[in-house]
Formats: sequence, structure tokens, C-alpha cells
Amino acid sequence: MWIDTHCHLDAGEFDGDRDAVAREAYASGVSRIVIPAVARGNFETVRALAHRVEGGVYALGIHPLFAPQSRDADIEALRREIESSLADPRFVGIGEIGLDYFVPGLDDARQRFFYEEQLKLAREFELPVICHVRKSQDLVLKGLRRFAVKCGIAHAFNGSFQQAQAFIDQGMRLGFGGNVTFERSRQIRRLATELPLEAIVVETDAPDIPPAWLYKQRNAPDQVPRIGSVIAQLRGIGVDELQVGTTANALAALPRLALACA
Repeated sequence: MWIDTHCHLDAGEFDGDRDAVAREAYASGVSRIVIPAVARGNFETVRALAHRVEGGVYALGIHPLFAPQSRDADIEALRREIESSLADPRFVGIGEIGLDYFVPGLDDARQRFFYEEQLKLAREFELPVICHVRKSQDLVLKGLRRFAVKCGIAHAFNGSFQQAQAFIDQGMRLGFGGNVTFERSRQIRRLATELPLEAIVVETDAPDIPPAWLYKQRNAPDQVPRIGSVIAQLRGIGVDELQVGTTANALAALPRLALACA
């Protein structure tokens, strides 16, 4: 089986055919789709969606791009949602959280506040995190170290080998998706080729980051097997080995996935 470790299936781009998209993913061999929340307003949305679609699981968190419109009280709301979700086998962790220094004009203090407060929750509840690390690898890593969070995924990783190793040493796995299918993405392809297989998980970030064969089109979770085959080819291994390895890595990164798979 394959696992899409990062898919925004609740996004508006899927409003017309969301259930069909999930069915197509399952039919393609994607047994689990991790649906991360991005703000307080969609906590219930991702939970309900994960329970509705075949293979759906969810994470709860506040995305750095949503920090400007989020309120301090949303952290306490997140705490309550986490507490009420601990008995839910489809709840897998805290995410999408992190920092973003690609989008101009974001309030640095606000996004750092929400990132650090959510790391405190991860430590308190002993939950893994799904981290947004765009142009922010070092600071995201600094937070993980400061709050002793040692399990989760660095989503859409695009850092240096040194940064990659630092995340691996912290106990994190690294997410690779559509970008790895572009020949011009030399650094990402080198990372996917040369890093230990034990460090890699597969994701789509659908509807975003489409693979080369869907350039400028909507991405979807049924693309995971084909993305995985590209990574396998880059590494010179069989697709089955890549599938088994990355599935095991996803289960290690998000241990509660084992509850959903039971």
C-alpha cells in the first residue's frame, strides 16, 4: 500500500468531485490520505472528511499562512480539539504547522507564536508534527530541538543535505512529492536519490505541487504511486521496495497511523 502523507483534500478545488478523488486514490493503491488542518475554521471539516472518505486520516493545526488571521484563543481551541480526538483512530498528529519565509509580508512574531505554542502541545500530548518548512528549515528545526519534538514529517522538503541530516537526527522524516518529478529540480532529486530510504515519505500536497505530467493542473492523491515510481527509478531500486519502505517510514513518522490501519 501507499500513503499520501500530505493532502489538502478539503480544498475548494475538490468541491466538485471530492469523494470520487478519494475513491480513485484508493483504487490506485493509496490506502491512507493524511488530511492536515490549516486553521481553527477547518478542524471539524478535516475530521469529518477523514471519516467520510476511504482511507482518510487527519491532523489538527494552524498553518503559518493562516497565523495573521488567527487569534491567541485558537491555541486553546486546538488543545480542546486534540483532547477530544485522542480516542479517534483517524487522528494522527499536529499539523500543518511551521514557518514560512517565502510569502512576503507575513507577521514574523505571529507565525513564530503559533508555531511554538503548537510545539508545546505536541510535547504535552506526545504527538508527531507535520511541519511546513518553506525557506525556514533552520528555524523550524530550532523549534523542534527547543521543545524536544522528535517525531513527524518535514513536508515538501527542499533544504540542503546538512539540513536534511539535522532533521533526520531529530527523528523527522522528509516529504517528497511532485517537485521530484521535474528534471530541473536537481537539488530535490539529489536528496531523494542519496538520502537514506528510511528518511523518505511520499506526499502530494494536492491540489498543489502537481507532478511534471500534470504541470499547472490540479494535483490529486492518486498520483502517489507514480511519484513513488519516479523516486524508485532515481534511486535504482524496485517500486515495491520503495513502496514498502516509504509506508513503513510514514507509520514511524505518524505512529497513530497504525491505529487507522488496524
